[in-house]
Amino acid sequence: MTRYITAFLLFLFILASCKKSGDNPIPNPVVVNPVTDTLYFPPINSTEWSATAPASLGWNLSQLDSVYAYLQLKKTRAFIVLKNGKIVAERYFGTFTADSNWYWASAGKTVTAMLTGIAQQEGILRITDKTSQYLGTGWTSLPAAKEDLITVRHQLTMTTGLDDGVSPDNDCTTPACLQYKADAGSRWAYHNAPYTLMDKVIEQASGTTFNNYFQMKIRDRIGMKGLWLPSGYNNVYFSDARSMARFGLLMLNRGKWSQTPILSDDGFFQAQVNSSQSMNPSYGYLTWLNGKSSYMLPGFQAVLPGMLTPNAPADMYAALGKNDQKVYVVPSQKLVVIRMGESAGNVQLALSSFDNELWGKLKLAIGY
Repeated sequence: MTRYITAFLLFLFILASCKKSGDNPIPNPVVVNPVTDTLYFPPINSTEWSATAPASLGWNLSQLDSVYAYLQLKKTRAFIVLKNGKIVAERYFGTFTADSNWYWASAGKTVTAMLTGIAQQEGILRITDKTSQYLGTGWTSLPAAKEDLITVRHQLTMTTGLDDGVSPDNDCTTPACLQYKADAGSRWAYHNAPYTLMDKVIEQASGTTFNNYFQMKIRDRIGMKGLWLPSGYNNVYFSDARSMARFGLLMLNRGKWSQTPILSDDGFFQAQVNSSQSMNPSYGYLTWLNGKSSYMLPGFQAVLPGMLTPNAPADMYAALGKNDQKVYVVPSQKLVVIRMGESAGNVQLALSSFDNELWGKLKLAIGY
């Protein structure tokens, strides 16, 4: 947490964009009739974002108030719900406002996955390539034959086979910390270090910085704000809540911003939001998947039966980060749900009991 705070202060210094207000106004909401057949996309470089009144969708307003009370109790900073791309709910808590910035933690992994797909469609890398093609031989402490087994796809699927229990810091990305546990592709383990090195892979492939490539290919093209900042060994994204919602909307529209292709390789997108391997079917390309028969948790090798989030729609997929940073996408309902804030009570990587509790309350409010 200290690392995130340090990086966060640097982010505030760079952007100087946190305006405080006790009233937490929502910029330029426009209430319009609900649209069910097409998705709305807010204009780029504007605070304008059309809204839909929850009552017009038949939502239960008293239950929605219960959601807000629960979120406040759980130390939430920002909460947004989009329906068909339009804002149905947007709340900020305490001194946090629409202009405030917060860290995404591992929810940024899903962004990196999409950026990798863009790099592949541009022909500057292939996910079947050996990672050593971009990081050089000896990027791990493995024998050459074992290191050569690791591909970019293994980094995207958490199946590098590298030991995720290295002490004292399994986020460490130095070769000495990247030790053999199993052959690549034979073991699933949630491991930040090989994921973090995806940034270097993309930098080597693109010939520019990770921040610059992301800004050119995703951020500026869909009107996001924010910046990737180093935090210990990790690289963490910071932005306002609406930028997170913009990325969720891009995911909902399968990599297109309105009619503009951002990720035009639909095959890659489909692979990203479907089971990437059989060991943990609830994981795609750096993206969590609901509705599967079993799942695994970060830090454990046990396979647990059932769906990730039973209270949520089965087709939901999500970008999930430490201390309950959430981007939920539900294609069947055309929903995007965003949560930023402090830990809701269980300090865990990615998943926590908060996911199912929140969706239990949303289910009563939305009525799906």
